[in-house]
Amino acid sequence: MKYCAIASGSNGNCYYVAKGEDAVLIDVGINTKHIELRMGNLGIDPSRIKAVFITHEHSDHIRGLSVFCKRYQIPVYWTAGTCQGSRLHLPAHLVHIIAANARINIGEISVLGIPKFHDAKEPCSFVVTDGSTNVSIMTDLGRGCDNVKHVIQHSDVLLLESNYDEEMLEGGRYSYYLKNRIRSGWGHISNKTSLELFLQYRSSRLKHLILGHLSEQNNTVELVEQIFLPHCDHIKFSIATRYQETDMFYLEDILQLRQIGA
Repeated sequence: MKYCAIASGSNGNCYYVAKGEDAVLIDVGINTKHIELRMGNLGIDPSRIKAVFITHEHSDHIRGLSVFCKRYQIPVYWTAGTCQGSRLHLPAHLVHIIAANARINIGEISVLGIPKFHDAKEPCSFVVTDGSTNVSIMTDLGRGCDNVKHVIQHSDVLLLESNYDEEMLEGGRYSYYLKNRIRSGWGHISNKTSLELFLQYRSSRLKHLILGHLSEQNNTVELVEQIFLPHCDHIKFSIATRYQETDMFYLEDILQLRQIGA
């Protein structure tokens, strides 16, 4: 399997996972021009995307959806609540309403919906699997609920939210309302909570940790690296940002490097 983050942050999110000829996107939260540019950098042909899965209706997850799915005639899978909350009018033949805990087969891969706590109408995260390898995209988590813990335990590749530093948020310029929304249990998880979840629930099968959805105002790449890197001796560690796409990662290459390191 191969995977990457095309964009990750409060200004836009888009993640790519593929096996063979079967490729899906999780969220389309940046405009189509920038998606195409970043896909071009990674050697991805947008017309080869088989499906788009949308986690929830916030603008940083659907901003480019309408233009992108119409241009390439790509089916969109989302919950009824997400569809309603988006207020987008997509062609009927492209729209597929799914349960928050659905399992959708796309060729060689399956996409599993993971219900979660977030301040949206019917949100879910997604795990993409080929039956033996699980690539989990877990952002916009209000809290580390049982579903989140279960996914972490069974992930081979985990893209996990590490949104904010608690002290930076408290001392920052955000309004009292927005600060409380972020840390309410329905917004996002902090670096501290993310680390606790990672350390407590990761298993020996985890091969790659990617931290994502970092706040621009209340976090830094350097801080997240400082917090997590000491705990990642035996796995690959990456950070996905809003500024550019990550590398394209190939699980087979990571497994080979792990064997060499062992």
